[in-house]
Parts: sequence; structure tokens; C-alpha cells
Amino acid sequence: MRSADTEFIGGPLDGKVLPIPLGPFNGVPNLYKVPVPAHGDVPSTTLIYRKAKEYDSKGRSRWRYEYDRSVSG
Repeated sequence: MRSADTEFIGGPLDGKVLPIPLGPFNGVPNLYKVPVPAHGDVPSTTLIYRKAKEYDSKGRSRWRYEYDRSVSG
């Protein structure tokens, strides 16, 4: 299965670059969900990242994920 190294912005994964499996048309999913297990008194949760387009200095576009606080938890 092919994957693309994708940057994460915001939230606990801020600054990380992770390989994300590509879909059938070689695109990354619109949402990336990260399950976080319960630890001590903190209940389990799911972090939600949304796909966003980013442009480099030469005007080329690539995808990254941005933390979505509105639906996390």
C-alpha cells in the first residue's frame, strides 16, 4: 500500500510528519482520526485532524493535516 509523508499542525501531533496511507485515487483522507486510550483518570478520546492545502515558496501545493478542536474529545 502506498503512503505519503504528511505534516500535522496543531494539537498533540504538532510538527510531526507521519506516513498516511493513500486512497484508491492516491489521495489522503479528508479526516484523520487518532484514538487516544484512557490513562488514569483521563477518559479515552479521539483526536480529529482535517486535510488542508499548503503552498510552498514555488507555488506548488501539498496536503497537511490541521487539528480540529471543535469535534475533538
